Amino acid sequence: MAQTKTKGNTDIENQVIITVAGKDKVGIVAGVSNCLAKHNVNIEDIKQTIMQDNFVMMMLCDIGNLKITFKNFKDAMALLGKELGMEIWVQKKDIFDKMHTI
Repeated sequence: MAQTKTKGNTDIENQVIITVAGKDKVGIVAGVSNCLAKHNVNIEDIKQTIMQDNFVMMMLCDIGNLKITFKNFKDAMALLGKELGMEIWVQKKDIFDKMHTI
């Protein structure tokens, strides 16, 4: 059975969108990227902005080499969000795309 591929030969089922939002402060990007590296998650694209004092970042990531379950990864990211005082959401890209299609 042929697998569906996207740019960079990443399987679509291995793509996730990670959203980080909250009050801007030092260490957000470092904390998130360190956690992703710890779990073998590759950042494929990243966008961030600061609106007044609010930090918002969205990342397209590849979880193809994840060594824990997807649920445990989502839980680890949510816990990191609490530690950083941020909200962190992890969604499969295909679900994210369907939610944002009219």
